[in-house]
Amino acid sequence: MRILALDSSGLVATVAIVEEEQILAEYTVNYKKTHSQTLLPMLDEIVKMTEFDLNTLDAIAVAGGPGSFTGLRIGSATAKGLGLALNKPLIHIPTVDGLAYNLYGNSGLLCPIMDARRNQVYTGLYRFEGEQFEIVEEQMAISLEELIGKLNAYGEKVTFLGDGVPVYQTQLKEGLQTEYHFAPAHKNRQSAAAVGALAMQYLKKERRRPQWSTSRIICACLRQKGSGQKKMQSFRNMKKQDAEAVALLETLNFSDAWSRQSLLETYEQRQSFITVAEEDGDIIGTVLSIL
Repeated sequence: MRILALDSSGLVATVAIVEEEQILAEYTVNYKKTHSQTLLPMLDEIVKMTEFDLNTLDAIAVAGGPGSFTGLRIGSATAKGLGLALNKPLIHIPTVDGLAYNLYGNSGLLCPIMDARRNQVYTGLYRFEGEQFEIVEEQMAISLEELIGKLNAYGEKVTFLGDGVPVYQTQLKEGLQTEYHFAPAHKNRQSAAAVGALAMQYLKKERRRPQWSTSRIICACLRQKGSGQKKMQSFRNMKKQDAEAVALLETLNFSDAWSRQSLLETYEQRQSFITVAEEDGDIIGTVLSIL
C-alpha cells in the first residue's frame, strides 16, 4: 500500500510518500515561508524526484488539527482536491496523534504539546504497549498548569515533543515532580512520515473487512435479520471512544466525510443519535439521526 501524507497544522510544512516497509520520500520545511508557498511545490518536487505516479496511491492522509487555522485549511484543501481528482479516500489523523507516533516504541507516557497561547496548550497523552499505539487521553486544549497536574498524578516517566516545548520548557521543569525527557531535534516536530505510517495502520485494519458503503452495511444487516440468515453481532449506541473508528469508516466511504471532531461535537448534542453496527468487536457501519 502507498499513502501520501500531508501536515501543515503548525510551523512545519511536511509531505511524505509512505509504503508499508519504507518511506519513499519526505520533504520537511521549518522556515518563515507560508504553507501556501511551500506545500504544493514540495509535493511536486518529491513526485518528480521519485518519478512517482499519484494514481498508484491507496489513500491520502492529512493532519486534521488542532493547529493553525490557515495551515489546516491549506492542508485539508490540498488533500481534498487531490482526493477528488485522483478518486482516493482521505484519512484524517489528529495532529497530536501524529506527533506522538514520531516516538514509536518509546517507553512511558508521550506528551506532544503545541502552543495554544495564553499559557494553554493543545496536547494528548499516549503510550506504546509493545507495538500497539494507545491513546491514554485524547487530544485536548488545557492550561499548562492543568497538564502538569495530570502528569504528576500519573507519576510516570514522560517524554515531551512539539513546538510548545521551547515555549513552556522552563515551566515544565519547575512544575513536574516525575521523570521527564524532551525529544531530540530530529523527532520533536510534525512529520508527514509519521502521519502516513499511522494512517497505514488504520487503513490496513479497515481493509481486513469488505469495503461496502456504510448504508449498504446497515441494509445488509437488516436483510439478514429478516431472512433468518446469520445475524451481525450487534447494534448499539455509539460511545465516545468509537469516534476514531467511525471517522475512519467515513473517510473510506465518503468524499465529504465527517471528521472525528465533528462526530464528537454531534455526539454531545442531545438531539443527535449515532448507532453503530458491530461485528467481532469491529465497527462496520453507522446510522446518524438528528431530531
